[in-house]
Amino acid sequence: MSRVNAENVIKNIIRNIVQECAVRGHAVSDTLVAFMVKAVVLDPRNGFNVDRTLTKQDVEKLEELCLDKLMEECSPSLDTIKMQVYFDLKYTSRREFLDEIHRVLESKLSSVSREITDSRVKTREELDALYSKIITYILLRSGMGSPADINTVHEARAALQSIFPHTELGAFMYFLKRDKEQQLNELTMIVTGIRLFNKAKKKEEEETDLSELMPEALNEALPAVSTNLENELRVSQSLAWKYTAVLEKLTDPNSRSEDSNVPIVSLNQALYNIRQHEGFLRMLLADACLCAKNVEILQSELSSNIKLLKETMKSKTAVPTKVVFPLFKTLSKLWSGLQEEAELLNILNNIRLNLQPFITSQAKIFSEDFLNKLLEASEVKTDEQRTIESSGERIDPGEMKSHDWLLPETTTSFNELSLQYNRVCGYTLVTRDGLLLPGNPHIGILKYKEKLYIFSSKEAAMKFSSSPDQFIEEVTEKAKISAELIQLLKLHQQISCISPYSEMQPGDSLMVKPITKCEISTQTDLHPLETNIDKSYEWNEWELRRKALRLADLFIKVSHSTQTDLSHMRRENMTQTWLPKNSACQTKRDGESSMPQPQIYLAGLRGQRDGQFVKTNLTRLLDE
Repeated sequence: MSRVNAENVIKNIIRNIVQECAVRGHAVSDTLVAFMVKAVVLDPRNGFNVDRTLTKQDVEKLEELCLDKLMEECSPSLDTIKMQVYFDLKYTSRREFLDEIHRVLESKLSSVSREITDSRVKTREELDALYSKIITYILLRSGMGSPADINTVHEARAALQSIFPHTELGAFMYFLKRDKEQQLNELTMIVTGIRLFNKAKKKEEEETDLSELMPEALNEALPAVSTNLENELRVSQSLAWKYTAVLEKLTDPNSRSEDSNVPIVSLNQALYNIRQHEGFLRMLLADACLCAKNVEILQSELSSNIKLLKETMKSKTAVPTKVVFPLFKTLSKLWSGLQEEAELLNILNNIRLNLQPFITSQAKIFSEDFLNKLLEASEVKTDEQRTIESSGERIDPGEMKSHDWLLPETTTSFNELSLQYNRVCGYTLVTRDGLLLPGNPHIGILKYKEKLYIFSSKEAAMKFSSSPDQFIEEVTEKAKISAELIQLLKLHQQISCISPYSEMQPGDSLMVKPITKCEISTQTDLHPLETNIDKSYEWNEWELRRKALRLADLFIKVSHSTQTDLSHMRRENMTQTWLPKNSACQTKRDGESSMPQPQIYLAGLRGQRDGQFVKTNLTRLLDE
């Protein structure tokens, strides 16, 4: 079966499961169902052998198992998977969050902007209405007040009149749509900057009260979001430490617990649920702290720019626009940055609130009193306490030369290394029935096959390093049984990509190898040597083909001509040149040779035929 047909069959299986869940009164997403299908196939207890062809009965069994999983009531494992799917769909990088905020803002303002740019006014009333629409657009985009507030509208109109009088609407109407949109944005920035400066100017104190200049949403969200995240994180951490202590007591091979009827599997699922919630809260809190830092920076810049504007406009009746307009635009950009931080904080807070329903099932199954009863006199250790206690155990690389070990004093950027299993001890996970214990990198980090592993104790590190392949395989098997561990421990690369088929041809198997693709590019100099440029070079083979076809088509025409080496001299040529100019060279003085100038006279050459002539030498010497 081709891959395209296989994907269509998978979609049909997912669609059938979604429809059946809806019939049973449960609304599930396609993403959740797709993940559950993969989890059911991965679980070796379900008997889906990848070496065996998948029959119609297998597909029915697969759908039934997925439905049973999805219909479970009060299941921490299912809630953890739902939490992971929700977080993957809703959470993204800071840049993408800001891009989404910009996209939402543009979509809200698109109708108002279109009314302004596409309007064709003819009367004075229509011009007034257009001017009011521009004010509405400025208020909506800046977020400084509501267009329904009369005082806010009057304030914005006064600011707009100072830079864009009503009489300039005629010239605005002749602009292109792109130019109109650009001018609207510039007007918004300048008007917003003017209004911010006017608010700051009204205060008599030299230090501006920034809390009154900040967006109202930011004043509300900044202290609340961080506080709520810290409180929830503190509760989740405390609960995770209790679950860890209970499971550590129940799975201790050296002590036999009397609580043999306690469901260790359910306790593990509850621990996974709380640990996943804790991990997501840490990510949200880190983003909230980054927002708080950015707000402080923006506040400082806003204060300094307001002071600069005050000094620029102090005791001056008129200031050039090229000086003051950029300052107003800078104020507007800082204001927009504060609004973006407020929107981002609200998004993070909404994600936090939507995560809460996914941790209710474990609280219903295991109450706090039940956990305290199981703990009895056992000590509940925090992750920090476990790290401090195990820091005294250190791996000596000289004693274990069979593997590479990384230590803090010999490794640069030690705290920024990418560690396997999300910083969890893999040995404890295998030997203690799936118990999650945080590893301590200061014991020593095992480098095996270009991957880094940490452990909760020196003993765990030594036993894991004795047969790492076996433990790595067992960790993968644990994740196949508990599908929520795939994302919790970040095992996506270790788990093969498996896709179920409803119909398979003989010889086809359940295992489908993923198609790995990546985008690559190579950057080279266009012309390394300018003197070697070939003007006739053509890299495109299709362009060479087109040229060849043109030449071939030229030779089959009735009348044609070809310029050759023998005929190119027969053409008429004309050359225009300039006649040589008369030139002379002038020097400072004339030079002479050092020879005497001869002067000889002959006398008696005329007269008598037989007469004698006389030769007289009058040449003078040089020294005379």
